[in-house]
Amino acid sequence: MSNIIVLKSEIASKRAEVKALVDQLKAAKADAKAAKAIDKAAKQIAKENKAFDRAAKKAARIAKLEAKLASLKNPVGAKAIKANKKPSKATVSVFA
Repeated sequence: MSNIIVLKSEIASKRAEVKALVDQLKAAKADAKAAKAIDKAAKQIAKENKAFDRAAKKAARIAKLEAKLASLKNPVGAKAIKANKKPSKATVSVFA
């Protein structure tokens, strides 16, 4: 009878060990899930920052090209550009 009691106590201790290991595993999984969520949020923020930078560069380029187009439409600007290219043939009129 004492042999059965010893076996039952061993079984109880093994069950307690298994339960402790399962609890540790659950905690580790929860920590890994939280870390993964943090990494995902960081990647999302980085992606949004890159998109914002691209949009800012694109807007700057558009503004630069629009300014260049406006200067080409201005007759004095067009003559000045032509004068820089071919100084001997250019005639620049003074507009007031």
